[in-house]
Amino acid sequence: MEENSKPRPNYYWSIFAMTCPRCRRGPLFVSKNAYSKITMSNILDMPETCPECGQRFHLEPGFWYGTGYVSYALTVLFSALTFILWWLIVGFSLDDYRLFYWLGFNAILLIVLQPWLMRLSRSVYLRFFIKYDEDYENTDPKTYS
Repeated sequence: MEENSKPRPNYYWSIFAMTCPRCRRGPLFVSKNAYSKITMSNILDMPETCPECGQRFHLEPGFWYGTGYVSYALTVLFSALTFILWWLIVGFSLDDYRLFYWLGFNAILLIVLQPWLMRLSRSVYLRFFIKYDEDYENTDPKTYS
């Protein structure tokens, strides 16, 4: 192993930390906190390129429409997880309103987590198209036309 080599950032940590998929070091979003100002421009404001490796994030017009599918999958997964946890902790019965309490609880959680889920879906979706490059400092970023 070389003395000057940088450690390889963890794949999953880079998704949740919302860093560039190519170098896994540069931030994907201008503001680190999605909740600092609840506006669409603050939540989804991304730089044109990664400040670390120069990779373009907006690969083509309409590129981010695909994140709707990723966001949908994340919300279904999250809802299934809360359903299982509610079932294990509280339980369900046809004799009372526990199912409706879970629906309300889940809806409130999804609304509160929506800014973070929108960012996470962009982070996951971008990794379908841009792969990690260990030698990102010496190679050109991938371009699309």
